[in-house]
Amino acid sequence: MHRISIHLGFSIPINVFGPGLCIAHRGTIVVNKAARVGENCRIHACTNIGSGRDSIILAPKIGNDVYVGPGAKIFGNIEIADNIAIGANSVVNKSFYEKGISIAGVPAKKISNKGSDGMVFSATKMISIPAPQETIDRTTVIEQVKW
Repeated sequence: MHRISIHLGFSIPINVFGPGLCIAHRGTIVVNKAARVGENCRIHACTNIGSGRDSIILAPKIGNDVYVGPGAKIFGNIEIADNIAIGANSVVNKSFYEKGISIAGVPAKKISNKGSDGMVFSATKMISIPAPQETIDRTTVIEQVKW
């Protein structure tokens, strides 16, 4: 896994992200080992989740179903609530406790009440539908095709 992450440009320590992490495409992603991110996070390239200048162990705590746009920088001892969408190239250096909002800008501020709905694929909430148990007889299919 480490070799793959180097090839794709990721620096993501183990046990930082919850289940359902979605990396939109290859590109630089740097995450501090002290950061904690909930389930079903969608993260884009050129993002950084890091500590503040005062401590390397005080890193962001990010909730479930959060969308992180390309180029976003999230740093410091802050908290991001569930279902938040972080806009491209935003700099997030303060906590946002209100769920289901969109934030963007330098520094980031609330821009809407839309949140991450429709932007995050909830892999941990998927249901699996079993395949049908019937088999198809090839001779029957060929006979039904009209030449």
